[in-house]
Amino acid sequence: MPINPMNSLTSITGRTGQELAWQESALCAQTGPEFFFPAPGSSTREAKQLCGACTGRRECLEYALDNDERFGVWGGLSEKERERLRRAGTGTRTAEVA
Repeated sequence: MPINPMNSLTSITGRTGQELAWQESALCAQTGPEFFFPAPGSSTREAKQLCGACTGRRECLEYALDNDERFGVWGGLSEKERERLRRAGTGTRTAEVA
């Protein structure tokens, strides 16, 4: 019996397949993970530029904040930038992504 990855992901994240559909068309899905998870001290500039052109940027950032993603570039923000958003509160999330 085949496993539907969207069902598995929904059971883990509590989000429906439609809420995670942005992942299928995200620009990051067309590149390797090392691009968005660079070695410590490496530049995140290229990943952030790609995120800036992605239509799923807002959903990606919301996903990272909701799931406490601690590593990599998500929604165009680095780990430190997402941590600043968390400390600032949820009202800042939308303004930062817009």
